[in-house]
Amino acid sequence: MHFEPGGLYHIFNQGNNRQVIFFKPENYLFFLRKFRDHIQPFGNILAWCLMPNHFHLMMEVEMIELPSLTHGVTAPHLPGSHPVSREVKQTSLNSSIGTMLRSYTRAINIQESRSGALFREGTKAICLNEMQGLSSNWYTSFGITFLNIDIPEYQYLQVCFNYIHNNPVKAGLVENPEDWEFSSYADIKGIRNGSLVDRKRVAELGMII
Repeated sequence: MHFEPGGLYHIFNQGNNRQVIFFKPENYLFFLRKFRDHIQPFGNILAWCLMPNHFHLMMEVEMIELPSLTHGVTAPHLPGSHPVSREVKQTSLNSSIGTMLRSYTRAINIQESRSGALFREGTKAICLNEMQGLSSNWYTSFGITFLNIDIPEYQYLQVCFNYIHNNPVKAGLVENPEDWEFSSYADIKGIRNGSLVDRKRVAELGMII
């Protein structure tokens, strides 16, 4: 995946061979905590949806690398010992996504007494900014043809935003998007007061529920 500061991205992955990746309600919550720890520091999360065998994330990237500290080993109880200085390293958004998925996989493998890969190799990231410059009067996305509207720079953002939130309805899991607990729809709608999504930035970008 290639990320640029200021880029808007649709990031997604699914279970290896489309297998289930969330087995219990607490697995969804655990994964969301990993979103917060590993992904949110790099930018603004605009939408998310966790499905039984895949996930979607829409975010605005502000930084592609962040400093991280490598802690040295200290032995203060030994005579003449001195703390080892901390080394500052850079952690990329790419590597942080990989760390998040590997960490989650390890936890699920223990929980389910399984081994091996949980996710498909290679998380996908579509740059939505590149879709803004469409000059034709129509385009196809997710197998559906759409007409450009008067504000083309917002159109694909809104299409992707809607697609993410309507996933549970399309899959037949619920009748309405607000009925699916594991998406940002209820937060943006104001039904729930979740803090993962930047609702102010969502509004500034012109996306509406």
